[in-house]
Amino acid sequence: MAKFASYHTITATAVLAAVAVLSSCSDNKADRSEHRLPDTLKVATLYSPTSYFIYRGEPMGYDYTLVDSLAEQKGMVLDLKAVRSLSEAIAMLDSGKVDLIAYDVPITEHYLKYVIPCGPENYTTQVLVQPKVQGEAPVTDITQLIGKDVYVEKDSKYLRRMHNLNDELGGGIEIHEVDGDSLITEDLIAMVNDGKIPMTVVDSDIARLNKTYYPGLDIEVPVSFAQRSSWAVAPDKAWLADSIDAWFAMCEPQEINKDLLKQFFEQAKYSPTIKFDFSKGYISKYDDLFKKYAPNIGWDWRLMAAQAYQESRFRPNARSWAGARGLMQIMPRTARGYRTSVAQLNNPETSVKVATKLLDDIDSYLIKYVPNDKERLKFVIAAYNVGIAHVYDAIALADKYGLDPQVWDGNVSKAILMKMNPKYYNDPVVKYGYCRGSETVDYVDKITNFYEHARREISA
Repeated sequence: MAKFASYHTITATAVLAAVAVLSSCSDNKADRSEHRLPDTLKVATLYSPTSYFIYRGEPMGYDYTLVDSLAEQKGMVLDLKAVRSLSEAIAMLDSGKVDLIAYDVPITEHYLKYVIPCGPENYTTQVLVQPKVQGEAPVTDITQLIGKDVYVEKDSKYLRRMHNLNDELGGGIEIHEVDGDSLITEDLIAMVNDGKIPMTVVDSDIARLNKTYYPGLDIEVPVSFAQRSSWAVAPDKAWLADSIDAWFAMCEPQEINKDLLKQFFEQAKYSPTIKFDFSKGYISKYDDLFKKYAPNIGWDWRLMAAQAYQESRFRPNARSWAGARGLMQIMPRTARGYRTSVAQLNNPETSVKVATKLLDDIDSYLIKYVPNDKERLKFVIAAYNVGIAHVYDAIALADKYGLDPQVWDGNVSKAILMKMNPKYYNDPVVKYGYCRGSETVDYVDKITNFYEHARREISA
């Protein structure tokens, strides 16, 4: 059994190595390269839930934010290209179209033929995702998987690993293949959280990200050896790799890296479901603000209150993991677009006023796509949550795949869920890549349900 215990040993070693890097930063480590860094840093990356995505109109992601910091600190203009596959990124690197791949490129014999690793080095393992159930002992070792049901995507590396592990154990794991066209990794994780399936297997970084949405998950059991990965440059640009390594070893980038790891892989991204008490006869102490501004856009003030509850639980100083602030959770870039400073967003009236302008603009952008006023309301709410770009993409996907592009429920809501799947967020009609569509669908449903309760319980 020592062979299986080694998974835990390697994982612990990987964590200690990462901690050692963070604790050994030095602002004195000079870049000894004789080459001058380019004025424009041409970078390839991939859309994904961790690397790079657009959220409420702002580019985000671990790799994006880190490479943006590199460019800014070195005085370079960042020219970022989102490509559809790692092989496409490597081809662009080989042809000189990009200088750097800011994405996890596996450090393996195969890839080392084409690239030089550099920058942040990450360690991932495939891990078991299972629920924490009170009174039930979780699986703590892979040998305990014998006789257990494990659900994994069909034709995936997770399926191959589970079959190999099953052979190593002499059989007995009940492996269930799930069609990846209809259910993907994040769907399976959600199903584990909801108790619909007992467990699944995913990469540890994806597991850590999703645990920030589902805190009741156990992701501690590795089922594979650790895989190293990093950014990469072309073999003829070893000097650029040296420059990036020298930069990344400095204390400021290390602190940025530490903050990013916390933001994307540790900070909670969920709001606990709390039954709202409508019996007091009012919704919040900000009802007068909603009554003042909602008529400007033809909204029932109770709908705006429902949105504020979903956004901040009526906390005027709320700040999300993504940087949204205030009662209505306005993003800093959005605020600046409406000539409002970030500091002003903590003022409840300012927050509601800016939100009203934003909602009005979103509505005007969507009217030609969804002419029906009542139906368009859900599209507007969705766009407020995730950004109008993703709603445009979902409308295009709905049209392409036989759904009604002018109806939210069961149509465009389905299409925005498709944008979690690489097959669809890399579709030619999609311009803005990955988004966590399940969050948007849930957001629209919760606001709609809250509003319906408010209409029954609270007088207009």
